[in-house]
Amino acid sequence: MKATSSQCRFCDEPLVHTFVDLGMSPLANSYIGVSKQNEMEAFYPLHVYVCEKCLLVQLEEFEKAADIFSDYAYFSSYSESWLQHAKRYVDMMVERFSFGSHSQVMEIASNDGYLLQYFQEKGVPVLGVEPAANIAKVASEKGIPSIVKFFSVKTAHELVAQGKQADLLVGNNVLAHVPDLNDFVAGIKVILKPRGIVTMEFPYIVRLMAEKQFDTIYHEHFSYFSFQTVERIFATHGLTLFDVEEVSTHGGSLRIYGRHTEDTSLSVTSNVQDLKQSEQAEGFDQLNRYLSFAESVQETKYRLLEFLISAKRQGKTVVSYGAPAKGNTLLNFCGVGKDFIDYTVDRSPQKQGCVLPGTHIPIFHPDRIKETQPDYVLILPWNIKDEVMSQMAHIRDWGGQFVTPIPEVKVYA
Repeated sequence: MKATSSQCRFCDEPLVHTFVDLGMSPLANSYIGVSKQNEMEAFYPLHVYVCEKCLLVQLEEFEKAADIFSDYAYFSSYSESWLQHAKRYVDMMVERFSFGSHSQVMEIASNDGYLLQYFQEKGVPVLGVEPAANIAKVASEKGIPSIVKFFSVKTAHELVAQGKQADLLVGNNVLAHVPDLNDFVAGIKVILKPRGIVTMEFPYIVRLMAEKQFDTIYHEHFSYFSFQTVERIFATHGLTLFDVEEVSTHGGSLRIYGRHTEDTSLSVTSNVQDLKQSEQAEGFDQLNRYLSFAESVQETKYRLLEFLISAKRQGKTVVSYGAPAKGNTLLNFCGVGKDFIDYTVDRSPQKQGCVLPGTHIPIFHPDRIKETQPDYVLILPWNIKDEVMSQMAHIRDWGGQFVTPIPEVKVYA
């Protein structure tokens, strides 16, 4: 069931209902070197649909995943809060399911080894499957075994043929990045041992809508899930979701726990039914609930522009912190460029010295903020605002203030 550009990527239903239309936007992680900033830049529709049949919220595929992810600019280990989240997860999983030296843990989209390193410290054998060669290289240099491949049914069969199957398969913020959902989930079925467990984390559509997190939408994210929809997708491929929990990362995510449907050793917890009932009570089993989102997005845009216009008219200087993909969606949709924001900073050396896609705002090392002492620092990765405000607390020395744009503009003294 391979989706075409006008069909649902899960159930093949024609896509006719708009969830939100964010206009034209460049690929959110396509950072541009200064020497190339005057060259032609590709923009694509950032038009999100919701499937009438299965209620999967999704984008059309304009660029192949191989072109987006083969050389990637996002390194997980630059976020201290994300590393802490990974470590807590590893501690919890080892305690709950007794993974140890006898187990095989695999991670899809394992990035720079940010998570597998903690399993390895506990003596658990690990293997990363990472499509971006530049990032997999960093993991390998840390001693994390990594193969450079996209995960699929084909990849799963290749690994099984090599004697590799997973007691635990991990996928953090990868499910949303998959254009061919059916092939991907079918691959999970293949790679799991008979009593294997899969956990996946992804931004939760309920939180995205409640907090007006439209900036979480970009071309690298092909799908956005409710629990009911993701449960249906996994069930179609012989996998049962036996537990679920909400986690705070990325503005509110779901962590799902799956197993083979025929494996009854792990009972389905009450969390599953509770969350399904909660979604139904809030109308997330009805198409109209999804069609109400677009109007709130416009109001968020207006408020950000009102703040920036007011600040500029008062002669205030505004810079931003971070060069995340979500920030690029926000800035391009709102039409915010160098006329409002002088520059941004980022801890990743891979981004420093480049300019943001679309807006061409220059990216510097965080020390730049201390050098120029701006009045306002707009935190683009607002989901880690506490971490950023702690790292950059010195801006208060000259009276600088932090600003977050989502769910609405908020200024922190």
